[in-house]
Amino acid sequence: MFRVALFGAGRIGQVHARSVASHEEAELAWVCDPVLPAAQAVTDRYGGRPVADVDRVLEDGGVDAVIIASPTPTHVDLLTRSVRAGRPVLCEKPIDLDLARVDRCWTDIAEYRPWVMMGFNRRFDPTFRRIRGRVAGGDIGALRGLRITSRDPEPPPAEYLAASGGIFRDMTIHDFDMARYFLGEVTEVHAFTSEDDRPELIAAHDAHQAVVTLRGVDGALCTVTNSRTCVSGYDQRLEAFGDTGMLEAANQTPTSVRAHGAAVTGAAEPYLHFFLDRYRDAYVAEFDEFVRALREGREASPGFADGRAALVLAEAAVESAATGRTVPISSVPHTENATA
Repeated sequence: MFRVALFGAGRIGQVHARSVASHEEAELAWVCDPVLPAAQAVTDRYGGRPVADVDRVLEDGGVDAVIIASPTPTHVDLLTRSVRAGRPVLCEKPIDLDLARVDRCWTDIAEYRPWVMMGFNRRFDPTFRRIRGRVAGGDIGALRGLRITSRDPEPPPAEYLAASGGIFRDMTIHDFDMARYFLGEVTEVHAFTSEDDRPELIAAHDAHQAVVTLRGVDGALCTVTNSRTCVSGYDQRLEAFGDTGMLEAANQTPTSVRAHGAAVTGAAEPYLHFFLDRYRDAYVAEFDEFVRALREGREASPGFADGRAALVLAEAAVESAATGRTVPISSVPHTENATA
């Protein structure tokens, strides 16, 4: 059994705790959170011991791996301390909001030959994974275009927005990783944003909508469309277009029932309302891959370098939205030896 320590007892921490507790080869050993009652609530439901002291967790020689699901500003410190303690790590995105800090983190841990997997859970969504496999298998010929739509039902709370780093680092970063998952490396980025008179987003200096165009190293184009609100629910779609066909992932609803009558035709239930529902299976599959890769001695994927690469695209999008120019990825500052 893999004994896993979890840092962070919030919403994402609870998702990971459930994945660990339901896995036949893993058990939750510790849940560490500075708010001890929050850690206690998670352990009451999923097992393990609650604690507020990070050192106590990392000094436990029986801990085989750690999951970092704490707030973003804590990621670098916890990742560094965990790697130095010899623990494999599954870290939620992003590594940090600041690219230079990410690079310093890698410099600090590289000598320990770190095993770090990034929490880009959408790579493990069964639908997206199936489409990517079919694209790689040549089912639609050469991939020419990728369209990613990602819209939230409503903006997050104001206190979250204030510390989120903005729509590109917080929300679109998942889509940047998905673009790289299909296209490989990206060579240039162009981004537009709008506030749409949303006072909570204006106060946070954030965007309500964003549209980003990316070019892959082989010439394929990708369009990412984001919105902080969507009245119809959690809008998550993907389309891969190639020389000989197209593959499409539609939104998911609780059932496949469709209503037909005098007032409506083909009316369906609302989309699954939030990411915890839409990507429930993806989180389970992500943790299963974490365990399997450790058991088989394989490199982590997506790894630290993928986390950095997604943040590079976010930085390029921020620059493009501010200047109106297309930003070559080669122009984004790069620290030597900053990739895994």
